[in-house]
Amino acid sequence: MATPPSLCIEKLKQALDAAEIGQHPVEVHGTLVGLICGGVTQANNAWQKPLLELVNDGQSLDVNLQQLINELYQDTVTRLADFEFGFTILLPEEEVSLSHRVEALALWTQSFLTAIAVIQPKLNSSSKDVKEVIKDLAEIAQVEFDVADDEESEAAYTELQEFVKMAAILCYSEFGQEQAPNDDKAPKIH
Repeated sequence: MATPPSLCIEKLKQALDAAEIGQHPVEVHGTLVGLICGGVTQANNAWQKPLLELVNDGQSLDVNLQQLINELYQDTVTRLADFEFGFTILLPEEEVSLSHRVEALALWTQSFLTAIAVIQPKLNSSSKDVKEVIKDLAEIAQVEFDVADDEESEAAYTELQEFVKMAAILCYSEFGQEQAPNDDKAPKIH
């Protein structure tokens, strides 16, 4: 059974606070997902350098925090690569007020957009669908935090959250998956 997002967020928040890093856990996850969906090289922990540049001005992390982020990275890659594992956005659960959850979604989306823009040089020449979702994500990142705590607002938040999740998956399908070797270039055995 997977760790509930609230426990993961709290554990990561404690480690970020202990390391005196002013990032919210949802920002760290948004950055990780943006790097992965943007096609960061996964070999030899190449993702760590751009992550450190985005979340800690290029400085190394405390060992415990680095371990937590490594685990979060591996879990995220697994969930994005295999649809059966169910990719989810790391956000607070219902116990938190709707306005705080909306703010967390906006922070996650901002971090995702920043990371994908940094890592994906071909973003401007991407497919029409990806360009459209990037535009929509930019609008979601600017969403108003002061929302009513009612069923209609809750439903709208759920729709936004699902849209952001599907947008990340779309970006991953275009940029993030490591390409399989081209069969034409593979040596042939006769």
